[in-house]
Amino acid sequence: MHPARLFSPILAGATLRERLIACLGALIAIGLTGAISGYFFGQGPYLPLIVAPMGASAVLLFAVPASPLAQPWSIIGGNTISAMMGILATYFIHDPVIAIGVGVALAIGAMSFTRSLHPPGGAAALTAVLGGPAVAKWGFLFPFVPVALNSCLLVGLGLAFHKLSKRNYPHVAPKVPENTHQTSDLPQASRVRFRHVDVDAALAAMNETFDIDRADLSRLVQEVEQQAILRSNSGISCADIMSRDVIAVQDTTEPEEARRLLLKHNIRILPVKDSEGRLIGTVGLRELAAGNDTIRSSISKPAVAAAAEPALSLLPVLTDGRTHAVIIIDAERQIVGLISQTDLLNAVARLLPKDSPVSAAA
Repeated sequence: MHPARLFSPILAGATLRERLIACLGALIAIGLTGAISGYFFGQGPYLPLIVAPMGASAVLLFAVPASPLAQPWSIIGGNTISAMMGILATYFIHDPVIAIGVGVALAIGAMSFTRSLHPPGGAAALTAVLGGPAVAKWGFLFPFVPVALNSCLLVGLGLAFHKLSKRNYPHVAPKVPENTHQTSDLPQASRVRFRHVDVDAALAAMNETFDIDRADLSRLVQEVEQQAILRSNSGISCADIMSRDVIAVQDTTEPEEARRLLLKHNIRILPVKDSEGRLIGTVGLRELAAGNDTIRSSISKPAVAAAAEPALSLLPVLTDGRTHAVIIIDAERQIVGLISQTDLLNAVARLLPKDSPVSAAA
């Protein structure tokens, strides 16, 4: 093995920047957690500033904040519940060798049933069993002070740090796509792709547990599919298939005139430009039906792309059930073209094998 491989990240998506942010977050959060605990409760011999499992919790909180094991309830609940299991094991079992095993086993079971699985919880249980005079002094209060106190401070500081560093925490898995037409059919993008039941079946077949949410796993596989399509068909750009004679209106155009253009040209949306020709939004019959007096009060946020982008990168946008066209713009937001669902469908059909019925129809 090349020596450089020893320093390659073992986590998918890990970068040097992410690791440096994790180091900075842990430095600030652990330091402040200890300082705040010491300020309010003193630094006497029977109350440690911070318990050792907080270091392991910080690794998860800042290095892998998307992990289900690093979410707020996992940290607070997992550490507190596990410490309580350790206290119970010590109270009923006087042999420390047996107590440490029972304490950790009870911690895993309790965390599993309370959906708060957190690996440092095992260390919290051991700390409660082997903590000596400090733990003995506090007894059944130890899971709350300092364990729960430390955990709450650490999570609070983690929330603030991730917000400032613009990271997604607490991590929220994406929602299952909904049918925008409010019918019982699956969303268009989900009809020919794998479904959640397929993910569950694959996990059952592999008979292993992975540190990733099912919804995140589904999103990851979908993105892999999309990237594979782009790699295989990267030669077709938006400029190759876009319409260049784009019917557009100014933001000062009368709503009735915009409605007339939509019907005359049999199109779904009109790009709306400002006085300098820059794209500011789109408008369709649905927006105009609201009865607003001006176009500007009816516009919607446009879906945009650059002419050099791969055309098939628009697939997720144009199959979301809401977007009918993507406006192609330049660096100054001037309109250079438009790609409709029909344009993209025609491009996809031409990529199919020549003997395919769909290709022949195209």
